[in-house]
Amino acid sequence: MRPESTNGTSGGGLAVPMAWLCAEFLADEVLRTGGLVEPGSLEYRAGRRTLALTVYLCGAEDGPAGVPTASRLDEWLSVTAYGHPWQEWVRDRMAERESFDRDVSGTDPDLDLARDAWDWLERTELLAADLGDGTDPWHPALPVDPAAVESAQVWTPAWRLGLPLGHLAIHLY
Repeated sequence: MRPESTNGTSGGGLAVPMAWLCAEFLADEVLRTGGLVEPGSLEYRAGRRTLALTVYLCGAEDGPAGVPTASRLDEWLSVTAYGHPWQEWVRDRMAERESFDRDVSGTDPDLDLARDAWDWLERTELLAADLGDGTDPWHPALPVDPAAVESAQVWTPAWRLGLPLGHLAIHLY
């Protein structure tokens, strides 16, 4: 973290990653409001990090007291929608920010936390229900036997589970 940037403190303090902390707060608020998974679970953590990364990379021009505007919610819905190349979108946005960071300041504590979240989302795998052959994971052709659906599970990167969770939570917000 940059000691030369003090964000309002008197001399020599550490930079405060406010953009990332605000994105994480908004993601937490949206997921808790949706009530789709238990807070503290790995699924919740995947959803929160996926949504926080989306919020952070979209930018944070929100309404009063950090309340997201309708246009901001629409943007998040669009980015997290099924069929949108979210993983490539994240990689492109992160590369843009890293390039800007190298050109301007050297390091950015917000970007460091976003990078850590992205690393966790890519490298952590969660055991989730197998929703089909992967061609249309949100609308699978389910077997007739419901017990077969529950028992069919696959390991998947955390972002693949967090993305639809975040999308549904935005709808419920």
